[in-house]
Amino acid sequence: MPLSGEDPRTVFLSLRAWRTRLAFWAGGALLGGAAVAFAVGAEHANAAFRLVVERWPWAPLLMTPLGLAAVAWVTRRWFAGTEGSGIPQAMAALEMYGEAQRARLLSLRAALGKIVLTLAGMLCGASVGREGPTVHVGAAILHSIRGLVPQPRHEIERGLILAGGAAGIAAAFNTPLAGLIFAIEELSRSFEERTSGIILMAVIVAGLASLVLQGPYTYFGQTAATLPPTLEGWLAVPVCGVAGGLLGGAFSRGLIWGTRRLPRPLASRPVLLAAVAGLGLVAVGLASGHTAWGTGYEEARRLVDGTGELDPAYPFWKMAATWLSYLSGIPGGIFAPSLSVGAGLGADIARWFPGAPAAAIVILGMAGYFTGVVQTPITALVVVMEMTAGAGLVLPLMTTAFIAYGTSRLVCPEPVYRALARTFLERQPPPPESGAQARADGPKGKGLS
Repeated sequence: MPLSGEDPRTVFLSLRAWRTRLAFWAGGALLGGAAVAFAVGAEHANAAFRLVVERWPWAPLLMTPLGLAAVAWVTRRWFAGTEGSGIPQAMAALEMYGEAQRARLLSLRAALGKIVLTLAGMLCGASVGREGPTVHVGAAILHSIRGLVPQPRHEIERGLILAGGAAGIAAAFNTPLAGLIFAIEELSRSFEERTSGIILMAVIVAGLASLVLQGPYTYFGQTAATLPPTLEGWLAVPVCGVAGGLLGGAFSRGLIWGTRRLPRPLASRPVLLAAVAGLGLVAVGLASGHTAWGTGYEEARRLVDGTGELDPAYPFWKMAATWLSYLSGIPGGIFAPSLSVGAGLGADIARWFPGAPAAAIVILGMAGYFTGVVQTPITALVVVMEMTAGAGLVLPLMTTAFIAYGTSRLVCPEPVYRALARTFLERQPPPPESGAQARADGPKGKGLS
C-alpha cells in the first residue's frame, strides 16, 4: 500500500510495513476462527430449537416472546448498538468523525455480544441469520487492531472497517470474491487504492482460516443446474427478477417503515416491543407449520438440491417472520432468511414453468429476492453463484439480479442498509466543531453519500 511518490521496494522492506501486514493477517485469522465458531454455534442453536418444537410443539408460546424480551433487555442494558443486522453499524462507523463514536459500535465487547445474543435469538426461534452479524464482528475485530498499526491515518481506519466487513462476508459464506465485491458495492461507494491491499489481505487470510477449520464446502452444496436455451426457460428469468424485486423492495420498505414509524408506546419500550414481536412470530411460526422459524437454511438447501417441497405460502410466512424478528430489536441478520424466501419464491415460480429445471429457477429466485432486499446486484450474483457452485447460471443470474435491482428501486428508492445506517448516525452526538478534532480524524467518509 505505498503512498504516491514512495518507492515500493522501500515500503516492502520497511519494518513498519511488515508490522502492519502482520497485524492485518492476525486480525483476518482471528476473524476466520470467530466466523467458524459463530457458524457452528448457529447450527446447534437452530437444531436445539427444532428439537424443542418436535417434542413440545406449543413450547414457543412462552419460549419465543419471553426469550426475545430477555435478549432485547440484555442488548439494551449491556450491548447497546448491537441490535439488528450489523451491516448498518459498519456502514455508520465509516461515516463517524471521532474515535469514541466508532468505538461504541466496533468494540470487541460489541463483537462478543453480537455473537452470543444472535445465538440466543436463534435458540428462541427468531428468523435471523449470522452473516450480517459476522460483518459487524469482522469490522469490530479489525478495527480493534488499529493500535498495532504504526501511525494510523483516517484512510487506514476506514480500510480496517471495510476489510473487516468484507472478510466477514467471505468467512461467513466461504465466498471470498463475494466479500470483496460486497465491500466495494455496499459498504463503500469508493474503492481507494490505499485500502485495497488491506481488504484483499483480510479477505484472503479470513477465507484461509475458515477453509482450514471447516474444509472446502459450498454454502448450499453444489448444483449442476443450467437453464436450457428455450423460450419457457428464459421466460422464468424476467419473472424471477420482477417478482423478486417487488417482494424484496416491499420487504425493505416495510423494514424501514417499521424501524421509524412504530407506535410510540412500543418504540419507547424495547422489551415490550420484543415480547409483542415474539407473540407475532409465534402466530406466524404455527400458521406456517413450523417452517418459518430459524435461518431458513435447511428449507432453502432442500429446495436447491431438489430433496424437499414447501407450501406455496412459505415465502410470505418467512418474510413476515423475518420482519417481526428484526423489529424485535434483537441482534440478527436478514441475509440467510432472505435467501430462504428467495428459494421458496423460485420454487413457486418453477410451478409455472414445468418444462424448465426447477433447481435452476429456485436459484434464480434466490438471486432475485436477495437483490430486491439489499439492492446490490453484483454482490447478489456472486454470492448466489459461489454458494451453489452454479457457474452454469452466470448469465441468467446476472440478468435476474439487474432486473430485480431496477424493480426494487421503484418500490424502495433508498437501499435498506443505508437507511438503517442513518438511524445509528442520528443517535450519535453532532460532529465536533473544533478544527483540531476534525483534522485529527480526517474528512468525513463517503459511504452513505
